[in-house]
Amino acid sequence: MLKAQSAMEYLTTYGWAILIIAVVVSVLAAAGFFSTKTYVRDYCFLPADFSCINGYLGSNGNFVVNLQQSTTAPINITALGCNTNATVAYMTSYSPALYVQIGNNVTESVPCYYVNGTRYVQPPGTIFKGFLLINYTDQQTGFPHTEIGKLIEVVT
Repeated sequence: MLKAQSAMEYLTTYGWAILIIAVVVSVLAAAGFFSTKTYVRDYCFLPADFSCINGYLGSNGNFVVNLQQSTTAPINITALGCNTNATVAYMTSYSPALYVQIGNNVTESVPCYYVNGTRYVQPPGTIFKGFLLINYTDQQTGFPHTEIGKLIEVVT
């Protein structure tokens, strides 16, 4: 009889402990503690001549970005690209080019692509890790340039 009572107390004590742990885990999950969006911050890192003022990636695969240029001369942005492998394939060309003065910014929408050329269409909360490519021509020298920046964006 004493062994049965001891076993019952053991099961009751651990049963309550398991119930409390389950309630705490449920509350944390409901509060978004285990969500990737809680821990991943949007990240847009460009070379010194450009800055991402802000940007967001929609579930339709369009990355809307506000770029500020700080080159030594006005520029014409001829193409923008967003993909997972930093290649100039699948870039959006601008004709006429986007003219941007020194220190000014421009907001544009550009579709993002996977390596195989399919559009990046994902549900909100998905994490995109890729690259932003900027083709531009320096107005003073006439030389074309390609800048590549890194992106980590949570789909909104």
